[in-house]
Amino acid sequence: MIINLIAVGDKMPRWVAEGYQEYTRRLPPECTLKLTEISARHRGKNADIRRIIRDEGHAMLAAIPQGSRVIALEVKGRSWSTEDLSRQLDNWLGSGQDIALLVGGPEGLAAECRERANQLWSLSPLTLPHPLVRVVVAEQIYRAWSILRNHPYHRG
Repeated sequence: MIINLIAVGDKMPRWVAEGYQEYTRRLPPECTLKLTEISARHRGKNADIRRIIRDEGHAMLAAIPQGSRVIALEVKGRSWSTEDLSRQLDNWLGSGQDIALLVGGPEGLAAECRERANQLWSLSPLTLPHPLVRVVVAEQIYRAWSILRNHPYHRG
């Protein structure tokens, strides 16, 4: 199974890439985490934010691999504990279906992305910086996998 993390933004600080890669390299081939970056549109002083969100959303939808189950990361989505995520991951692995996780830009996801999603997942009621979301998602997926495999990483 491939978990496709489709995220707006392509110019991340080095710490983001290193943090993300630290956890993706730990995952086995049966649970690959693959990043697809969607270029963030320029947000100038007089930018048409609604159009930018819509255009980024269309690019995200076009990047979803065919047949994937879509989960949108959305502050108003459902919160999962680490154990809940582990159960979700187990279900995803059992289905054999690839997963697409959608992470919007600074203003969030386009409505079309939320509508296309099979599930809405909230990492936190806090607003997190979008670069940090990549690292948190990668770490939590690795942690969920470690629970499924009784790996000592998770000691919760």
